[in-house]
Amino acid sequence: METIYSNAEYILRYVVEYSTLLLEFFGICILVFTAVKCFIFWLKKDESIRLQLAQGIALALEFKLGGEVLRTVVVREWAELGILGAIILLRATLTFLIHWEIKNEKEALEPGEKKEALEPGEKKK
Repeated sequence: METIYSNAEYILRYVVEYSTLLLEFFGICILVFTAVKCFIFWLKKDESIRLQLAQGIALALEFKLGGEVLRTVVVREWAELGILGAIILLRATLTFLIHWEIKNEKEALEPGEKKEALEPGEKKK
């Protein structure tokens, strides 16, 4: 029974480590692809570059955050868990701020109904 448990633990650690590497690799690929794409759009003077860059960064952070959460499965010590918790908290905060930036950028780019404010003394049509 001890050998079965030991082998299962070894397999779990192996699967988690490679899955974490894969998720982080996806995050890096997304970030690099987004950066190159946005640089090309910057050269073309595209106005939606900030929105596209923020969305790419947010997606890359989601993959990196997934890797960190998966890594918590094989944590052995409290100090290691504390470090992972701090990393997860920082990445979650960054993701929240980037989503806030995306929302504001979308509102700024919308030609819009929301933005049509009435001038003082003007009547609604």
